[in-house]
Amino acid sequence: MIQKSYILLLVLITHNGFSQRNNSSVEDSLSNKSFDYLYEQYGNNIYDPSKTKIYVSALLKKAKAEKRNFKHLTLAYKSCILNADKSLRLLYADSMIINAKKTNSDELIGSSYITKGIVHYNRLEHSKALDNLLIADQYIARVDNPALVHKAKYEISKIKYYLGFYHEAISLIRECVTFFKEENDHAYLNSLHVLSMCYTKIGKHDLVTEINNLGIKNGRVFEDTRMECYFILSEGINQCHKHNYNVAINKLNTALPNIIQAKDQANQSIAYFYLGKSNWELKNFETAIGYFKKIDKLFEEENYILPELRKGYEYLIDYYKQKNDTDAQLYYINQLLKVDKILGQDYKYLLKKIVKKYDTKELIMAKSKIENAMVLTRLAACLLVSIMAGIIIHLIRKNKKNQKLFDELMNRNTALPKEINESEEVILPTGTESDKLSTTPEINPELEAAIVKRLEKFELTKKYLEKDMNLSKMATLLQTNSKYVTKIVAKHRGKGTIEYITGLKLDYIVEMLKTDSKYRNYTNTALAEEAGFRTTQNFTRAFKKHTGITPTYFSYKLKKSTNTDNEQ
Repeated sequence: MIQKSYILLLVLITHNGFSQRNNSSVEDSLSNKSFDYLYEQYGNNIYDPSKTKIYVSALLKKAKAEKRNFKHLTLAYKSCILNADKSLRLLYADSMIINAKKTNSDELIGSSYITKGIVHYNRLEHSKALDNLLIADQYIARVDNPALVHKAKYEISKIKYYLGFYHEAISLIRECVTFFKEENDHAYLNSLHVLSMCYTKIGKHDLVTEINNLGIKNGRVFEDTRMECYFILSEGINQCHKHNYNVAINKLNTALPNIIQAKDQANQSIAYFYLGKSNWELKNFETAIGYFKKIDKLFEEENYILPELRKGYEYLIDYYKQKNDTDAQLYYINQLLKVDKILGQDYKYLLKKIVKKYDTKELIMAKSKIENAMVLTRLAACLLVSIMAGIIIHLIRKNKKNQKLFDELMNRNTALPKEINESEEVILPTGTESDKLSTTPEINPELEAAIVKRLEKFELTKKYLEKDMNLSKMATLLQTNSKYVTKIVAKHRGKGTIEYITGLKLDYIVEMLKTDSKYRNYTNTALAEEAGFRTTQNFTRAFKKHTGITPTYFSYKLKKSTNTDNEQ
């Protein structure tokens, strides 16, 4: 029941695929024609799809009308395959075999399995193609039909070539060349082409050239030039193997347009590979990479690859490794892993023989290494961005803080002490003020007042600017002892002696920078010298502690504000 339903489905598909598309009046005119006439017309118009569909439809209609005519149903379904959509060819092939088996004809069954093998071969399913061809060989072995026997040998030799069994393929295809030379011109040319490809693989390059020239010559004699571009392609590949790269490029470019026109993606990819390889060897790296990329594009479109083409991915990986383009390198590593997965299904034998620079283990390791490096690079980039952002934020905040400190310093009273009359007598405080002075019991009030007076003169005469000004020197200038100086400075200036002296020095420098533009051009060393600091480092450290900003920044802001004012 399932088999009957399947056959019915195939019949419906065939009916929709062919019969309904043709003019019914034309079909009616062919309904009374014999099978021989319909097959003859089909053969005469085999390369004209619009006409062959008419005769195929008529054949199917006539065969279905005659009950249990399994032979003609088989032949009709076989005729359907040539111009049918790719998606339907296997269905027609299965229907063909179902009807062929009902004939119990070993010859017809064997022929049908050959046809199905060819369908699989054209679908690039080489292992399935070989399986069907081997089944066909079992049936054909029981019949006396040399043409059919050699047709099977021809198809098997192509499969063996693509699977890498070159010597076995040569043995079979040489038999085909000998047989078809006298029987079938086009089959003879096809056989010569397969033989030239096999000899290329085993390095018999002079013999390859001889065969290619023979194929081109005989094709012109037979007035069948359909194979000429393939012989030229074969010779281009052969010249590449002989390291005649410029000759190879010329041959390959000559063959390529016709191969593209024939929509032969497999040989198109082969032409691209050898164009890429030849240009690579000639140091035309950019041109070579362009061809290798075309192979990848066809691989993506057709999901088909040949073992010899995988080398193109190794070139791509190496090229982008040299360019430090990890994204492209990772992409082609992933593509090569996909290629090896597909090749591993059909080409296990061949993959053991070819030299692979990158095996699967190494590719996975390289992929992992690149991916890890990319992760680390991204993390490093994120970390760098974070650090830079932190630095920028810090600088912005620091700038705002410094601007605030600058404004505060500009508003701070750092004016130098006014002059005093040195003849003016010291008026000692009375009453409560006298009581305040007496809080330092060790110092006589009159003496304390005199020391304060001298302290003011010390400030006015800028004695604090002297180098190495310290408590001992200051006591000498104030005509007292160090203990009294310490107590009076603490009481009347609210600071320790060193802090007091340093503060005077720094206030002086700040005031000079504010009021005298020449000081803004001084170096920190010059400013330190001017203020009486022992070292520049001591000066800058003290200035930063005293004001919150550096002397360099203060000078810069003063200059900038002056320039802004001048522009206005």
